[in-house]
Amino acid sequence: MGAVVICPLTISSLTLGEAPFRERIRAAASAGFQAVGLSVEAYLEARRGGLDDDAMHAVLAEHGITLGEVEFLSDWAPGTGREIPSAKERTAFHIARTFGADHINVGLFEPTPVEVMADGFTALCERAGALRIALEYMPFGAVPDLPTAWELVRRSGRPNAGLVLDVWHWVRGATCAEDLAPVPPGRIFTVQLCDVGPDPLADMRQESLHLRLVPGSRTRAAQDLLALLARHGVRTGISAEVMSDALLAQGPEATACAVFAGTRAVLSGRTDVCAE
Repeated sequence: MGAVVICPLTISSLTLGEAPFRERIRAAASAGFQAVGLSVEAYLEARRGGLDDDAMHAVLAEHGITLGEVEFLSDWAPGTGREIPSAKERTAFHIARTFGADHINVGLFEPTPVEVMADGFTALCERAGALRIALEYMPFGAVPDLPTAWELVRRSGRPNAGLVLDVWHWVRGATCAEDLAPVPPGRIFTVQLCDVGPDPLADMRQESLHLRLVPGSRTRAAQDLLALLARHGVRTGISAEVMSDALLAQGPEATACAVFAGTRAVLSGRTDVCAE
């Protein structure tokens, strides 16, 4: 194995559930994370709670935390009867620009023809300008697998278009090394780490949102994916995304500590993947 590289680790927005802004930043920093993800919903809730952008900047600075990613746009495909660009999209762009987020994560749930998705994704990347757009495939979504996700990124022709690779979707979507082969390493904008239980639920979305496990706690799925990415030449950001009702019942600080410990244990046994 190669030498361990210490890189900023992001805790995803959903890992900390509905924790208020100050509490989620404090929990992330206390656990050892250097960055947080923030959903549009969590941002708007902070605004309703009396925090403006300057106040949020101050909270981040107080704890030495940066904003790693913005979650989650799923309303960018045309033909759905929704306004495009949506208010949510405009807010996500504002958050990313205001707080210097590395990328905005996007996906799609409703069944949509590939040509329509391709046009919509390309237009989204064009509207984003210099902001990086990271497309996540989900086996229960409209973009069900890595080949489809890469085809949409490739068709866009946009330098700010890339991919999210999520351990849970990789395993439950039966993704293999051959699916990764055509993807240039630089197009993988982030890797989301968790672990996956042995028995899939019939409702995969329910399992993904509520029953994820701490990285490395049950299988070597996270370690194996990181090793494959290292061999592929990937150097990118790492986000811990463990949506677990059982963990959240213990509170955000306990959740963040458990997820950080598992993530660092996994990273200590892999080759160089993190982008410094």
